[in-house]
Amino acid sequence: MSNDGGNVFLALLTGAAIGAGLGILYAPDEGAKTRKKIKEKALETKHDLSERISHATEELTRTADAKKVEFEQKLENTLSDMSYKADDIIATLERKLEELRKKNAQFQK
Repeated sequence: MSNDGGNVFLALLTGAAIGAGLGILYAPDEGAKTRKKIKEKALETKHDLSERISHATEELTRTADAKKVEFEQKLENTLSDMSYKADDIIATLERKLEELRKKNAQFQK
């Protein structure tokens, strides 16, 4: 779930809850019925929000886990590539050192 989508949904849900609450308050029912309706709507909204938060948390956890695995794989690949490059550099430096030793030996004769 993207952050903007979650914000829009939360705004719509909040607006719906406020609208329902105002509708109940202005309805021509007696106080006990109105309070009962408000309580039911509040519990229903609480349940809906809890489900959405739970779903968002699960999705965020899945996404974070997937990104962690992806990062670890990229890190492993990078370290592996660097290891091969380091081996190539060492081999090249060893060849150059051997060449310099040979040249130095020629000069010392």
